[in-house]
Amino acid sequence: MPRLTRLTPDTAVGASRDLLADLVSRHGRAGDMVSTMAHSPAVLGGYLQLSRAMGRAKLDRRISERISIAVQVRQGCGLCLDAHVDAARALGVDEEEIARAREGTSADPAIAAIIALGLRVHREPASITDEQITALREHGYSDRAIADVVGVVALNVLTGSFNLLAGLTPGSDTDE
Repeated sequence: MPRLTRLTPDTAVGASRDLLADLVSRHGRAGDMVSTMAHSPAVLGGYLQLSRAMGRAKLDRRISERISIAVQVRQGCGLCLDAHVDAARALGVDEEEIARAREGTSADPAIAAIIALGLRVHREPASITDEQITALREHGYSDRAIADVVGVVALNVLTGSFNLLAGLTPGSDTDE
């Protein structure tokens, strides 16, 4: 059961009202997470800006969704996990690779290496080694794609943590 109430452009105030009104005018609605984030204009604005920025990431979406799956399995946000599994399927990632992503790996060594980086960024970023970055470059990843992993993880930590705090669960509307 949600712990925080969902706001609308009519019930939100200040910057949150403007942000929600803009979202509703462009998309016809604002989902549960965004509507609940509206309690904090800083959190809502930050989420929207980071989400838009990550839409321009160099890292292939089929890979970033697998990183997201791996992170959300460990973080425990079922709402986010379901959204990222659905997104991976929509991008053509097969069920075996989705299952591997849940385990934090891939049959493709290059993808397994970048998922491992994502998990390390999530759990223990101080343990990232020069050798790990060199190996990613040898797999063909650019510095930009490697840096994008931090953005993918940061967005997952933000959304997953928020959903868990707010009590948003699978089966409710999602905008992850």
